[in-house]
Parts: sequence; structure tokens; C-alpha cells
Amino acid sequence: MRGDRRKGRLNVMGAVRYSEQKRFVDFLSKSNSESFYHVVQIFYQEIIQEWVDRGNRAEDFAVKGPKIVIILDNASFHKRKEYLEKIESEMPNIHLEFLPESSPDYNLMELVWHSSKEYIANRLFTSIE
Repeated sequence: MRGDRRKGRLNVMGAVRYSEQKRFVDFLSKSNSESFYHVVQIFYQEIIQEWVDRGNRAEDFAVKGPKIVIILDNASFHKRKEYLEKIESEMPNIHLEFLPESSPDYNLMELVWHSSKEYIANRLFTSIE
């Protein structure tokens, strides 16, 4: 979703951790490579904090921590080389996998967005809450 298409448009980036169905959601002013990278950083820091809360040392996370696979669609801002390189070098536990080109049926989030859009279409809300 591009943030400049329509005034008042809301951009959301979300993820679900399969093992316990934990959800991670962030609201963005624009969807671009920089905001994508920023959300991945926040997500990574939250995972490190969970690791530390379980009695581990943050310094050990890169070597002993869990490996995180993030499955992405092929939005151009997900594939910008400089940000992919930053993620790889700064967040070694993250591995990015991309869905095949033009495969919305494989992207489970498309079903969530469809249901969400159907629910909120033509409704007036006074706030995000």
C-alpha cells in the first residue's frame, strides 16, 4: 500500500509468529524501504528482549538465539538492495524469503487484508482505536 495514494490512508505492516500465533503489527505513515527496515529493527529488538527475559544474554543472541524466517511478498520496497544488506549484516538471525512472483494465493496476509477491508469498507470511524 502506498501512503500517497489517498489522503488519510493507513499503512499497516504485520506478522504472525507461527509457533504461538503471536502477532506483531506496526502502523506506518508510508510504505517504503526505510519504514520496512525500521519495522524489522523494532521486531528484532523485541525478539532479543524476549530472549533476555528468558534469562539469556543479549550478546549471545546472534550466535545462540533463534533463527527468524520472514516470508515477504515481492513489493519493490522489500527488495531494495541497500536495506537487504543492512538487515543481513545488522540482524544475522533474520532470513528473508520471498514468495514467487505474482502469487497472491500463497500470501496468507492477503486473506487477512481482504477480510479487514471488507469489514471497514464504507464505515465511518472517529479514531483508529
